[in-house]
Order: sequence, then structure tokens, then C-alpha cells
Amino acid sequence: MSPAISLQSEKRMRDSQPENQYQNGVKHLCENGIKKVPEKYIFPVTDRPDTRKESHSNKTNIKLPVIDFAELQGPNRFQVLESLTDACEQYGFFQVVNHGISTDAISSMTDVCKRFFELPFDERHKYMTTDMKAPVRYGTSFSQNKDGVYCWRDFLKVVCHPVPDVLSHWPSSPQDLREQAASYSMETRNLFLMLMRAILESLGLWSAEMNITKENDILEELQEGSQMMVANCYPPCPEPELTLGMPPHSDYGFLTLLLQDEVKGLQIQFEEKWLTVEPIPNAFVVNIGDHLEVFSNGRYRSVLHRVLVNQEKTRVTVASLHSLPFERVIQPSPQLITKENPRRYKDTDFATFLEYISSCDPKKKAFLESIKLC
Repeated sequence: MSPAISLQSEKRMRDSQPENQYQNGVKHLCENGIKKVPEKYIFPVTDRPDTRKESHSNKTNIKLPVIDFAELQGPNRFQVLESLTDACEQYGFFQVVNHGISTDAISSMTDVCKRFFELPFDERHKYMTTDMKAPVRYGTSFSQNKDGVYCWRDFLKVVCHPVPDVLSHWPSSPQDLREQAASYSMETRNLFLMLMRAILESLGLWSAEMNITKENDILEELQEGSQMMVANCYPPCPEPELTLGMPPHSDYGFLTLLLQDEVKGLQIQFEEKWLTVEPIPNAFVVNIGDHLEVFSNGRYRSVLHRVLVNQEKTRVTVASLHSLPFERVIQPSPQLITKENPRRYKDTDFATFLEYISSCDPKKKAFLESIKLC
């Protein structure tokens, strides 16, 4: 058999799944015993991870700055704030330990999310929609409507604030999902608000001693702000070198608090290299979102990150994304605009973001680039 015929046969094999099968998600494909990555999921060669290089080198791992939350609340607050400032300026990412959320709460949330993805397909499919404004959304890839190439991920997204208004929309199975997710969302929300106080203080916009903010009660607005939780499932992939769990992107909000399991997969772009984040048990990976980059007028940067998949284990993560209320205009803090650091971004809001990603491929930091002034 000639190489050309062999490639044609392989392509026919990869494309044998009907198009609507992809819309049902990679978990469903795996449950049907798929042996090869379909053509729809194969990334261009230039965008694929170099798994051979990464598996033979420790230089592709990165230890993010670690913020000890207990120390942040104690007499060493000033020194921890300096570390936080450096992490936000240099990395756009850090890990938080001793944060006060119990290991039982963390393990219970991870467990119930795993059990959701293990439900029969018909049960998961009840929540499948491409409506980005839906309070509950089960889906696949990054953007089912716009992705030219699908990524190897299924997700469950739930709007979390205010909990009493949205709880009845959340999945009723597994039976304890609503209870566990409601408790977890409130605990991560409190952690987010305390981290934002520290970040505002590091920007010179809040005083811990006087408990005041120079920034038009931004903390009060954040207390009533938006929160979305995203449970991500990355099933074992037969050919992980051909695809990604998520493509390079930045997050749209102020902060994202990510709970990882023990399986590596998250990579960040640092000094023009893709580096794998080493998980710390029960720690949160926190990253700067686009809104905080805008609000800080570019001092703190959102950073591109992506997700690798593997051939052996399912990886499940839970991300909690936080920002101002959906209707609130996001703009640079007037206190951070000077002659030396002029205004760098246009005003924006969540509706503008949704309109943008509904009409464009959500690639890298394209939305943020679209509102830059200089």
C-alpha cells in the first residue's frame, strides 16, 4: 500500500464519526470506544504540544510563586504583599496555600464533579446548550459554534451568584451536587474577595489599617459581582500529541481560582516558553484575568495558558471565575493613569465580550487586544 493511500485510509477512519457526534463531547466519543483522534480535533502542527521534548526534560516545569494566605493575614502581611506584587507583575499566576478552605470541602467538590461526568450521556445531555447566557451549560471544546478545531474537553458551567436565584437551575444529579457546589462557591467567593483586598492594597488602592478604598467602593461592587464555576473534564486521549485540552487563551474576569487534581496538564506561557504548572495538593492556582489587566491599566497582566491531555488518566479541574457585575463597565482605575502611564484600554463590559467571542474565533488574547489604546 502506498503512503498516499495509507493516509487517505487513515483520514477516512478518523472522519467516520458523523459531525453531530462531535457536538456531544469527547466523553461521549470515549464511551463509544474511539481509538484515534478524529480529524476535527487535530491541531495544526505549529500549535501542537511537543510531548516528546516535554517528557524528557524537567526544564518544561514551573514552580509558581506561592502565597501563604495565613501569613497574608498576619504580621508578615507587608512581605507577602511584596511577593504578591511580583507574582502579578512577572507571572500573572500564583498558588495559594493555607487558604482556610478545608480539604474535605475540596475533595467533596472534586468528587461530585467527577461523578457528574460519569453520569449516563442522556443525563448530561439535558444541560447541553450553546447559549452563553444560560445559567447552566454543558458543552465541549472551547466554543462549539466557532472552533474550527475542537479541543479535547467537556465542561459544566454554572452561574453562581446570587446562589438562591440560580440553585434550582443547577443539575439535580448527582444528588449532592447542588449542596456541595453551593457551599464551595460561597467559600471560593470569600477567598476571592480577601485576595482582591490584598491585590488592591498592592496597587496602592486600599488600606488595610483604615479599611477604606480610594477606588469608588470597588470592593463593594466586587461583593455583588459575577461568579461562574466551570468543571472541566479531560478524558484520556488516544493521541495526546495531536490535540489540546484547551488552546492558548486568557480568562475574561478579575481572578480565576483553579482547583487541580494530581494529574499535570495546565501550562502557562512564560518567557516565550510553554511551561507545565506543578500541582500542589489542596492549593488554588490563581491567575489574573483580562478585567484586572484593564483595571490595573496594564500593570498586572493576564497570561496565556493552555491545557495538555494524556493517554492514561482522566483529569478533572474546577475553576471559579470572578469579576464585577455583568452589566458593570470595566475601565482602568483613574488612580493608576498618569502622564508616564497613560490610559491603555477602552471601556468594556461583559455584553461586549460575549458579542466579540460570538462573532470571532476566541484565540489567545484577541479580545483584550481589540480594546487596547496603546
